[in-house]
Amino acid sequence: MASVVHLFDPPDRFVVGTVGEPGQRAFFLQARSARRLVTVGIEKQQVAVLAERLDNLLDTLMEDEGTKTLIPAVAPFLLQDNGPLEQPIEEEFRAGTMTLSWDTRDDRIIIEVFPFDEEFDLSLEEGTEVPEPDEVFLVRIGAGEARAFVKRAEVVVGAGRESCPFCGNPIDPAGHLCVRANGFRRRDP
Repeated sequence: MASVVHLFDPPDRFVVGTVGEPGQRAFFLQARSARRLVTVGIEKQQVAVLAERLDNLLDTLMEDEGTKTLIPAVAPFLLQDNGPLEQPIEEEFRAGTMTLSWDTRDDRIIIEVFPFDEEFDLSLEEGTEVPEPDEVFLVRIGAGEARAFVKRAEVVVGAGRESCPFCGNPIDPAGHLCVRANGFRRRDP
């Protein structure tokens, strides 16, 4: 097991949020239990993938006749959290590998986030031992809280810069060079 485990079972609050202006935003996962607060830096694409996979897992559990607990189809209104990230925002580490699972013993989603390790070579030969991470961010939440996390994550990811209606790339406040317009600079429509 990792030497430092940031365990929240369950957290009082587990959210994703950003700091900064669209195009320059930094994304963070944040969990709080009582006065203990842990913040992990994460990439926008990782947030999108985590939300999608979490939503798919919940849909699969909802359809599985062996699931003993109620899995909500949408985020329960009382569990929705639209508040800002809590201060201070002190990044413990940058997110790398993440795992997602369902614990049938207590009907909880388990999210594990491991630090990004740039020295880890993905081309390791089969049978090579994977190095043990120094830290892990481990959150255990119910299905309702997971649906609420997914809803917030989708809103946070979608709140960035508008997309160009022609090429789909993000539009900066000063416009962008649109590949569909032969390099002519387009402004907001």
